[in-house]
Amino acid sequence: MRYLPGQAQQLPGNRSALASYQASHFRFEVEGAVATLTLNRPERKNPLTFDSYAELRDLFRALAYADDVKAVVITGAGENFCSGGDVHDIIGPLTQLDMPGLLAFTRMTGDLVKAMRACPQPVISAVDGICAGAGAILALSSDLRLGTARSKTAFLFTRVGLAGCDMGACALLPRVIGQGRAAELLYTGRSMSGIEAERWGFFNSVSEPETLLADAQALAASLATGPTFAHGMTKKMLQQEWNMGVDEAIEAEAQAQAICMATNDFHRAYHAFVAKQRPVFEGD
Repeated sequence: MRYLPGQAQQLPGNRSALASYQASHFRFEVEGAVATLTLNRPERKNPLTFDSYAELRDLFRALAYADDVKAVVITGAGENFCSGGDVHDIIGPLTQLDMPGLLAFTRMTGDLVKAMRACPQPVISAVDGICAGAGAILALSSDLRLGTARSKTAFLFTRVGLAGCDMGACALLPRVIGQGRAAELLYTGRSMSGIEAERWGFFNSVSEPETLLADAQALAASLATGPTFAHGMTKKMLQQEWNMGVDEAIEAEAQAQAICMATNDFHRAYHAFVAKQRPVFEGD
């Protein structure tokens, strides 16, 4: 099967430099320390295919070893974010698969979410227009989300006869917008407007469509110039502490913070403060 592990394009290995990576199924560009990943099938509102799923999964796995990328922006071409799985390239073929094939596919899509959450870089989604199905999960799996008033986000799995529990939605969405609101969206599959999404906490902010990508890239650049080792630790703890009691979380944070206190960035910040200067972080 095309989407099983090892079938996507080979990516750079440990201590990689992804700035030169040429993606096959989307655009991938690195400027400074910020990577911008653009889903690029605007004529179809940027749907995902078996191969693009697999390449996205492998790319986010490789980001765990990328020295040159400190933050990632995901966006879509042509005034839409992502319409979800391609009806002809994914939905149709899925109706022909046996149970082992179906399970291989659903596990692969879940592995993309795991890879996004495991990579140390902050991931920012810039969402305009349609953000549906698996596209909504891409946005949900990001660390931060910027939207527009005209965006429409829909977890529409039940509208095609599937459960709302796709790719971790039942675990992730309630933590972002609350259990009751998440249940409504996952049961009904209705679209959430950009203004509603900001009010509910799904979007961190709403931009004008013409400035959305620039706003997301500016936010990513500001994070990329910060203490990136500490950002990676923050991301790891935000994920791990979901499964901890308060006492366990306090102990885990004590250990994480002690590690950060041993970094050169922490010492740089102290010396800059003493000298009344702005610290220049290097991520070590």
